[in-house]
Amino acid sequence: MSNSQNPRISVVIPTLNEAANLRHVLPLLSHDYELVLVDGGSVDGTIDAAREIRGDIRIIKQTRKGKGNALACGFEAATGDIIVMFDADGSADADEIPRFVDALLAGADFAKGSRFTAGGGSHDITPLRRAGNGGLHLVANTLFGTKFSDLCYGYNAFWRDLVPVLDLPLVDQDDVVPGEMLWGDGFEIETIINCRFAEADVRIQEVPSVELARIYGQSNLRTFSDGFRVLRTLFTERLRARKLAKNSIPRPDRRTNVARTDMDLEFEAFEVYEELPYQEKSA
Repeated sequence: MSNSQNPRISVVIPTLNEAANLRHVLPLLSHDYELVLVDGGSVDGTIDAAREIRGDIRIIKQTRKGKGNALACGFEAATGDIIVMFDADGSADADEIPRFVDALLAGADFAKGSRFTAGGGSHDITPLRRAGNGGLHLVANTLFGTKFSDLCYGYNAFWRDLVPVLDLPLVDQDDVVPGEMLWGDGFEIETIINCRFAEADVRIQEVPSVELARIYGQSNLRTFSDGFRVLRTLFTERLRARKLAKNSIPRPDRRTNVARTDMDLEFEAFEVYEELPYQEKSA
């Protein structure tokens, strides 16, 4: 059972060649947090830089490629009561972590960052990406009965005992061809997390967050290709949701206060989606 009075915080930080950014980011994170850095094979001294700055940081090497696999490895390694998903590029404001924790302590299961709710914002998003994100979260809300204001944002926090609800690919799965990625290993992970917590009818509260600009390096985001990938993820996860009975989804026996929620998960019937191929490999 989670310690809901004085929770321990684990910050999971996926990295790939982020040494320069970590020199700015890591000093801003409280020493009260457990830092779990998951590296994807950096060649710029990321691991050495992290250890130099924070001698107490835990270093994990991810088992496959992709941000999703990195996060799954970090979730498994974390020992805190609360997990915070935190990007290493400087776009996440460390001072906002208490906001997410407060939302969880108030009764939420999943504190979902939003750039588009009151108090949120972005120093990085382009008008085209803003429009695309608006369309995508409209699709998500229609499919899942949610009221998300920001679908494509990875600054989130949740109670660690909810990790089984996500049903992510096993990090040590032994039937994977080297170099192969499973469904959930890649960029689609953030959308999957949102969808699966919605499927599970957990208590979700959006938290206003201001996205900062990346400090060094170039973003790997590709507006059109990534947008279509998110759209495909939404349809795939919707089909998965229809195959699962809500009472079959594992939930921890954890007592919390009554949470404020924007969820109403009475799924509508979308017969056209049933004709789409279901490609999930990890189920």
